[in-house]
Amino acid sequence: MSHVNDPQIQLRLRRAEGHLNTVVKMVAEGKDGLAIAQQMQAVIKALEKAKQLIIIDHIDHHLSEGSDALSPEVREKLGVFREITKYL
Repeated sequence: MSHVNDPQIQLRLRRAEGHLNTVVKMVAEGKDGLAIAQQMQAVIKALEKAKQLIIIDHIDHHLSEGSDALSPEVREKLGVFREITKYL
């Protein structure tokens, strides 16, 4: 599934947007710095997960195209490459 149509990516981005709107409101209202930092961390995590999903989608759709013609060794390396994205 393309990232354009991926509901997980859309959900993560909407979640980040909601958290960011909350951060902006909290800053404008002069809320506690700890609470603001916690909300900012939620934004960062949601964006990081969305980024990871987009990178995996890219690997799946661009690097794996025609993978039937690739040797088993190359397919294995693509699988490892895909797996390592979780550490981005």
